[in-house]
Amino acid sequence: MASDRPLRVAIAGCHRMLDRVGQSHNWAAAFDAVPDTEIVGVFDYGAETRREFKAAWGDHIPDFDDYPRMLEAVDPDIVCIATRQTMHADQCEQAVAAGARGVFFEKPLCTTMDEVDRIVNACEANGVGVVYGLDRAWWPPYVHLAKLLADGLIGEVQAVFGFGLAQLLNHGCHWLDVMLALAGHPEPTWAAGYVNDLSGLPADHRDRLDPPGRGMFGWGDGKFAHVMRDGAPSHAYEVLGTAGRLLVTNDANDALVWRIREGFGFLGREGLAAEPLELPDRGGLADAGRVAVGDLVAAIRDGRPSICGLDRARLVTELGFAFHESHLQGGARVALPLQERNVRVPSYEWGNEAPDSG
Repeated sequence: MASDRPLRVAIAGCHRMLDRVGQSHNWAAAFDAVPDTEIVGVFDYGAETRREFKAAWGDHIPDFDDYPRMLEAVDPDIVCIATRQTMHADQCEQAVAAGARGVFFEKPLCTTMDEVDRIVNACEANGVGVVYGLDRAWWPPYVHLAKLLADGLIGEVQAVFGFGLAQLLNHGCHWLDVMLALAGHPEPTWAAGYVNDLSGLPADHRDRLDPPGRGMFGWGDGKFAHVMRDGAPSHAYEVLGTAGRLLVTNDANDALVWRIREGFGFLGREGLAAEPLELPDRGGLADAGRVAVGDLVAAIRDGRPSICGLDRARLVTELGFAFHESHLQGGARVALPLQERNVRVPSYEWGNEAPDSG
């Protein structure tokens, strides 16, 4: 197969890709912005949704209301799976069986860890490249901060705190991925958490699909992280090190570092001196998606893992389920990897679970 032609992309679930405005979750705009990829097919149960997609991206693109038929008809190199997470494992296995060389996943990844295992097994066994669309994995400020911390900005990282958490899975994966990146990508060995009391909510309240809560996880010799809803209106993080502290606020728009210096403590002793950090510009909402797609193309063509691939997708998903499992055990620590792989959290509707859901 020639390596210089664009990789053929099939999109499954397009309801957030109905215009050409580059923004978060508009993966069609990201693929369109990368010359190495070409959209060659779209699946969606909603006929009107498909019409809107084609109006934005081209009437020449074949559209389908049958996912396996699309795979057979367009023979894609990459499948972008942006349907509801209840469908992801089946659709990944079908894409791999059809010969796809790469899969781009919308979050959240799955509804059980058993489904995650199926995705990992299918992709690893067939050498399929994977990108999990957690756009902050490619945001320049977070990448820059992770590099500074790895280079010893505040010494050895001992703890990470995350604030402003939404749900444990649907949006929680963003917080958890950032926290792991700031900690240097450790492999946690335990987790504990609890789910908020939902007894006062109506039976049809969305939080019942993916409840909020909080959680902790740990690695190494007493190192830990704690993520919670309190303390910030949006993404905020604090990192504690052996030689200082780092505070990141306003979703990496601002950062302040405290480092140990002589003369800043009580009676002129050693203390923490604060200074703002200059951060790279976050760029537009479309930039991270474009870089993520380029990362997947490189992973496919060079045979290397992507920046945010199977390992990161598996781990942030497993931590979310570990918080739920811990809650079921009264908040007890649970060992990682989880032994229980069938705790199910359906999370929010994401379209395309039934015909004409659009």
